[in-house]
Amino acid sequence: MLIKEYRMTLPLTVEEYQIAQLYMVAKKSKESTKDGEGIEIIKNEPFDNEKGKGQYTEKIIYLANSIPRFAAAILPASALQVEEKAWNAYPYCKTVYSCPFFGEKLALSIESMHLPGRGEIENALNCDKDTLQKREVDFIDIAFDPVDPKDYIPTEDPQTFKSTKTNRGPLNEKNWREKVEPVMTCYKLVHVEFRYWGFQTKVESVIQKTGVRDVLLKAHRALFCWIDEWIGLSMKDIRDIEEQTKLDLKKKLEENQNTK
Repeated sequence: MLIKEYRMTLPLTVEEYQIAQLYMVAKKSKESTKDGEGIEIIKNEPFDNEKGKGQYTEKIIYLANSIPRFAAAILPASALQVEEKAWNAYPYCKTVYSCPFFGEKLALSIESMHLPGRGEIENALNCDKDTLQKREVDFIDIAFDPVDPKDYIPTEDPQTFKSTKTNRGPLNEKNWREKVEPVMTCYKLVHVEFRYWGFQTKVESVIQKTGVRDVLLKAHRALFCWIDEWIGLSMKDIRDIEEQTKLDLKKKLEENQNTK
């Protein structure tokens, strides 16, 4: 098992990030749904149990175009989809991913805590001693960490973006995380386990890098640069957007299936 804790500092308040994250997820879901690939929202409902209360979501993520064509041609449909279950009890959230094709051989979970500050809290997720010894801490810089040239979007570059509504940005100094106000940090503890002898270490590393870190970096670059779109939205506005997104994704996936 490979355990990493990613820390992302952002020029936002913890309260702003709650709205920003939900808006970003809805918009990214729409952008990624095309040509047989995308996200199907199965459930989006409140939960209230012994572990707390918040919003529960259940999704199926289709990966038809995210893997090489030769692999998609030979792998069964169950290998091309990932199931996501998330419990959002903000500021704490937990997300679990599974793939029917691999069954219990593949396990991925992400626990998140969102707190004020610049990433200086050493045990934000109350890890036990064993986890603290095994984890690797990785600071993600949304402005200066490199992105693949094919994924670069000029309007989603924090080094050049300046918000007209909040006057925040651009984040064009190397030490911007030490200076910005307001400021908060996302702490994300990620467990990955791939129980296939001979492939475990390499696959776990690839999942952490490509499937988690790169995704977090790109998503949060966009989250900040979309601030003028989501700033001022209420939670009711977000729930309305999520409901419309659910309907739009369902329609798009049905259209994709009918054209095959």
